[in-house]
Amino acid sequence: MDDSATPQRLTDRKRAAVIEAAIDEFRASGFEATSMDRIAARASVSKRTVYNHFPSKEALFAAILQQLWDASAAGESPGYRADAPLRPQLLELLAQKMRLLSDEAFMSLARVAIAAGIHSPERARDMVARIGEREEGLTVWIRAAAADGRLAVHDPAFAAQQLQSLVKGFAFWPQVTMGQPPLTAAEQKAIAETSADMFLARYTAAAPVGSRR
Repeated sequence: MDDSATPQRLTDRKRAAVIEAAIDEFRASGFEATSMDRIAARASVSKRTVYNHFPSKEALFAAILQQLWDASAAGESPGYRADAPLRPQLLELLAQKMRLLSDEAFMSLARVAIAAGIHSPERARDMVARIGEREEGLTVWIRAAAADGRLAVHDPAFAAQQLQSLVKGFAFWPQVTMGQPPLTAAEQKAIAETSADMFLARYTAAAPVGSRR
């Protein structure tokens, strides 16, 4: 047995316990009422341990949302493939987004984040900035397709936000703000396909004869 790995495994277990406890606390009490003390007590660790992993409540909350994103995405976002048609690639990326938006844990915490942001716009900006520290796969894909001459896009981040707004207008905001049920699989497919078609109709570059587009 490799005893040298034991401290790291213990640290990883404590970090996982903190995150699990924080998810429960945020969902049950909201952002404002949740304290690092309560999270530490629920996780059965010291407050110092919580701060050793997360310097603030905002950082902890952002880490939870990022973890849920990663778990729902089931790994890294699909990369751009120069030898494949654009539409199937884009639909694969949107399917990944739909999986996240149908995750009840993520949606519950999104409601917590929105409520906290209403009371503190500065905190909302901080949360968004932390979540966006790693560039999203859709923006990376659009940038690569534009660099390959297949999309006529001058601002990949802006174009990605446009596309996500099309999706979230049906699969996020109605559920978060009005309590509508999650989309069915058929509804998700329809929203993804129509959104992809609108995006490609606007941004697909003129294709040379014999192009794979």
